[in-house]
Amino acid sequence: MDSVLEDSYPNKEIVIINDGSTDDSDKEIAAWKERNSALISVKYINRGNRGVAATLNELAENASGEFFRLVASDDYLIAGGIRSQIDYLIVNPAKGAVIGDSIIINDAGEKIFGSGMADLKKVNKKNYFTSDGIRKEVICHWVIGGPVTMITKKAFQALGGWSEDLRIEDWDFFLRLIALDLLGFVDTPVGGYRLHDNNTCRTQNVESRVINLGDAERVAHRNLTLFNKPYRTLLKSQWYLIRAKIAYLKRKPFLAAANVFGALFLMGLAKLEKPSGESLRSQK
Repeated sequence: MDSVLEDSYPNKEIVIINDGSTDDSDKEIAAWKERNSALISVKYINRGNRGVAATLNELAENASGEFFRLVASDDYLIAGGIRSQIDYLIVNPAKGAVIGDSIIINDAGEKIFGSGMADLKKVNKKNYFTSDGIRKEVICHWVIGGPVTMITKKAFQALGGWSEDLRIEDWDFFLRLIALDLLGFVDTPVGGYRLHDNNTCRTQNVESRVINLGDAERVAHRNLTLFNKPYRTLLKSQWYLIRAKIAYLKRKPFLAAANVFGALFLMGLAKLEKPSGESLRSQK
């Protein structure tokens, strides 16, 4: 919350949802709100746990502005990031969301990576500057994490928000964004992402990994119809790859190998396919 105040962008509000926290968050937030009420408008909702997707939808619905940024738990904003993303969306009115890069910090608040995308996830950020590149990256190399996304209220409403039947809802949301060519990129750090053992995506528990991968399998399969070739073929290849990972974790090597073969075949096929008509399907 301090990082929001430290950003110089003038027209801001903070919407906070305490999603059933059992520590002293409620007292800390109430005290912070009282200390800073003259500096910024704060809307605070304290309720029982409803999960990440339901909380994101409620946050968006309670935001009064045209643009909103998402920050969770112990992540933070980097000063100047709000302005850079709003400027992008103003210059590119056809876009409904924009991501930036992040710095990565540890539990002690020490910077361990200067770029979450290039240093931690090892992606080529140049791919994010074209519509074709950003679609392929979101489909095949999911690396968008932390407080780096700004969304327009209009895009949120057009997509119907986050899917509340998923444990890992972010990939699904971003697939729907790129299906309408709504996602852009600014190559600047806009947030700090804290890397620790409690990150959902870093769990080593086999049962939890299978459950998370099962969610990802559902996401890939149900979004296939949003895309035309070659993006539909690439997404289907990811569906096979996810199924291979699940089979491997369940110690079914032959099924894992068959799905790996299917994934590799479809990846090769996608390279040969030419876009058929419009690159993307329209959502109704």
